[in-house]
Amino acid sequence: MEAYKRLLLNNQAWVQDRLALRPDFFTATSGTQKPAFLWIGCSDSRVPAEEVTGVEPGELFVHRNVANLVVHTDFNMLSVVQYAVEVLKVKHIIVCGHYGCGGVRAAMSRQHLGLINKWLRHIKDTYRLHATELDAIPDEAQRYDRLIELNVFEQVHHLAELSFVQLAWKREQRPTIHGWIYDLRTGFLKQIAKVDPGHLPHDIFVYDFPDA
Repeated sequence: MEAYKRLLLNNQAWVQDRLALRPDFFTATSGTQKPAFLWIGCSDSRVPAEEVTGVEPGELFVHRNVANLVVHTDFNMLSVVQYAVEVLKVKHIIVCGHYGCGGVRAAMSRQHLGLINKWLRHIKDTYRLHATELDAIPDEAQRYDRLIELNVFEQVHHLAELSFVQLAWKREQRPTIHGWIYDLRTGFLKQIAKVDPGHLPHDIFVYDFPDA
């Protein structure tokens, strides 16, 4: 059997399983979506958002890219976040990184990888910002894990710098922003950062909304 056909067969079995548990499953979820969570995760195939959080379709609005970055010139990501915040009215945004991230590993090296060098440079910038701490870690594996954590920490702050996130904070006291790490070795998630509505970033990034 060709490999892709297995996916189609799996889908048929999944549909039957869902219908056996709840005959109206697809009609109930096809009309609209009202997720409480936006998930910004890594494209890594080993970190499926719904699987690791145990949620049903319709509960997570998901954006994924290499190394779970929040880049202020990435209009794809910005469109997802703005839609989630302004239209879907999500209550939480989760940035989830993971130990063993290939993007972070590549950013720690001097290897020339072509176009993706431009993307990974954002992680190199994070290393530079935290170089004193990172360079003081003698064990390479521990330094790697710490950069993965610091990368998530920085992306959380990048979200807090967005004007439409700050406007939602001022008008509706949402969303809360979370930074999580998924451990491929154990399957567990852990929270390493949390920014409540109104806990603004550095003053230089704060916007005034006189009519809000």
